[in-house]
Amino acid sequence: MYLLKKLPLKKDKPIQSYHDFWDWFLKHEQKFYRVIKSQGNIHKEFFDLLAPKLNEIKTGFWFLTGMYNDDVAELIITADGVIKNIVFVEELIAASPELPHWKFTALKQPSETNQYGLELDGYIFDESTLSFYPINHPTMPDEIDIAIVHNSLTENNVNSITNGVYISLDNALGELNAITMIDNLTIVEPPEDGTELIPIVKLRDYLIWREKEFVEKYQGFRHDTENDNYSGLEAKLKNGMPLVAVVNTDLLYWDSKASHPWIASIELKYDGADNNGMPDEMTYELLNEVEEEIMKELIDAEGYLNIGRETADNLREVYFACREFRKPSKVLNNIQERYKGRVDMDFDIYKDKYWQSFNRFVH
Repeated sequence: MYLLKKLPLKKDKPIQSYHDFWDWFLKHEQKFYRVIKSQGNIHKEFFDLLAPKLNEIKTGFWFLTGMYNDDVAELIITADGVIKNIVFVEELIAASPELPHWKFTALKQPSETNQYGLELDGYIFDESTLSFYPINHPTMPDEIDIAIVHNSLTENNVNSITNGVYISLDNALGELNAITMIDNLTIVEPPEDGTELIPIVKLRDYLIWREKEFVEKYQGFRHDTENDNYSGLEAKLKNGMPLVAVVNTDLLYWDSKASHPWIASIELKYDGADNNGMPDEMTYELLNEVEEEIMKELIDAEGYLNIGRETADNLREVYFACREFRKPSKVLNNIQERYKGRVDMDFDIYKDKYWQSFNRFVH
């Protein structure tokens, strides 16, 4: 008589780097390719396996797949519009191997044909239904504020039209351009005041022109904060909790804010229940330590300006204005990992050319 012993399944090693991920992918790429080419159960046999492996590297990766041509499958990794994740998507794809039956793409790219040719929920999104006009702001001349007009927009179909417009923009401009070249976007009904409408096919050229003009205007702008003036502010929140802020007043009145259009907002949460929402001495020192670590890597001379911080109600928020968003994304992500378990840290990066987020500090 023979006894059969069930052997434990061999687990994949943890994914700790881009290299680890692509090593794992290489072990399964032929199976993945077959299920895509045959239009099999892609969710079960590909996406359900792919998603947890990507999450081991970092949360915030999204993906699309399909056949690029008769013999090549394409895997598109996207940040789904989240600025702080773009650099990690780009790095992941930059580390990808060359495989004969695969094309790996960072972010959704512009469509080469039929850029505006989409039907969604029974609505058409093309040159016959879409147009645009710029909204000009005399006090903010560099703001790129675009109104997209859809001929069929009503109160009842706002969600469908909005989704269709954003998908159309991704197709026409590519994900990166759609995120970074437009400062503000509204979707509106056809105006009745005679506003001149521009064909949607001219939007890309308009944005390229505005971006080129902007880059030339602010090329090389830097600000040295060493001798700047700072103000301490105290206030009370609606709940009665105290708020303390320190802001760089010279920066807040600087006339070249648009040269640093990306705002990094860092949240450091703590337990201030026993101290009226404020940090105790030990926590205060830890929060300062984290802030100093950030300032060591995000330097004013390199285009990263510390606007200030505010502390209240179990939260410290620290603000930087940045020339670009890729380095801050990496620096803040690394510091977040470094202090995991010691500080509850989160951050966001968004575009605000005229620092309107900080109008509350300007009198």
